[in-house]
Amino acid sequence: MDDTTAAILANLACTPQEARKILRTGKNVIYAAVESGEIPSFRIGNSIRIPTSWLRDKLGIPQAA
Repeated sequence: MDDTTAAILANLACTPQEARKILRTGKNVIYAAVESGEIPSFRIGNSIRIPTSWLRDKLGIPQAA
């Protein structure tokens, strides 16, 4: 895991742009998956956040202690 990925996953939630970097996918793919509920997310005002626990589970990375 590189430093950028580790820094993102150190937080409890990340932006779709950060998730995109980790998953190495396109912007439209992330937003479509969030909209369909495939990727769990929540809103804070107009901002979308994705729980990093979900990313860790999908990638097989152990949860931080």
